[in-house]
Amino acid sequence: MKVEYIVRRVKKDKLKSIAYKIIEGKRLSYEDGVSLFYDADLAYVGALAEYVNRKKNGMFAYFIVNRQINPTNVCVYQCNFCAFGVTKSDPRAYEMTLEEVLKKAEETYRQGGREVHIVGGVPPNWQVEDYVRLVREIKRSFPDLVVKAWTAIEVHHMSKVSKRSYEDILRELKDAGLDAMPGGGAEIFSERVRKVIAPYKANAQEYLEVHRTAHRLGIPSNATMLYGHLETYEERVEHMIKLRELQDETGGFQVFIPLAYWPEGTRLGGKRTSSVDDLKTIAISRLILDNFDHIKAYWITLGEKVAQIALNFGADDLDGTIEEEKIVHSAGTKSALGHSKEKLIKLIKDAGKVPVERDTFYKPVAIYG
Repeated sequence: MKVEYIVRRVKKDKLKSIAYKIIEGKRLSYEDGVSLFYDADLAYVGALAEYVNRKKNGMFAYFIVNRQINPTNVCVYQCNFCAFGVTKSDPRAYEMTLEEVLKKAEETYRQGGREVHIVGGVPPNWQVEDYVRLVREIKRSFPDLVVKAWTAIEVHHMSKVSKRSYEDILRELKDAGLDAMPGGGAEIFSERVRKVIAPYKANAQEYLEVHRTAHRLGIPSNATMLYGHLETYEERVEHMIKLRELQDETGGFQVFIPLAYWPEGTRLGGKRTSSVDDLKTIAISRLILDNFDHIKAYWITLGEKVAQIALNFGADDLDGTIEEEKIVHSAGTKSALGHSKEKLIKLIKDAGKVPVERDTFYKPVAIYG
């Protein structure tokens, strides 16, 4: 990819120096990241991000055949940015039985799925054994399915209600069959913003410590950032830098997922992010997070078309078939609840990339060249 043309056309010395850093494989600073948000145009950051992505992943773009299961929407935290979580007395409240969860896992397995991704509300009545039992029974019934379950928020909550350490909780979950952890709950690490959007859940340090502990125990995890609400560009970059620092320490993060905020039905309100902001955030995350192998364009929050374009702006993964996502749909996304494998293959091919079906750990299962 001819990035030298990009360098020649840039007039600002700061942006030119950033481009040279990227070409030379040098790490970008916090100041560089902020400058990219404020001073760089979309074409510039997109081209540089795609240059980096192709060095890491070539022309491959990944997806997985999976299913998201949201066992309950009852949640003690009632975050202001969330339209999914409700109180137990709310008429919209639901809580799936173990049999209902297992039925969905069975459907996933019979359809050739490789992973169940389990996230949901944090009910006031659940104890540690409730979380552990769900993992154990899925793994017992379908040992070939990867169980990616419970964010750092659930783990922190389990620790708090049981007065046990993160390590104790995670060891028990791993012994029950937990294979990996999703990255939800990070929101934005800025305490200024967290006090407004999610005042009661685990803070940034606690979120990072849960992931640090998981990585030490051999449990890989994802990382996220919710953007487009009250945060500044500076706070987005700070968030990325903190993740980069932990990745330097543990190497346990598999993928970074920028999550666009959807405001419908939330107490926080606000407006939907623009497609330009979405693409720019993905591109800059690819440039800042040099120690992450993968950047995900999560089609649920971005929409299929923007996610497809993002595959040429530094992203290399669309997530998966998902089947039945409820959390972001509660906040107004118009994306489908799920997609077929054939649809994802077409989206990737139409973006000019080579579709690669993967497992949870980014091991290729099939290449559709």
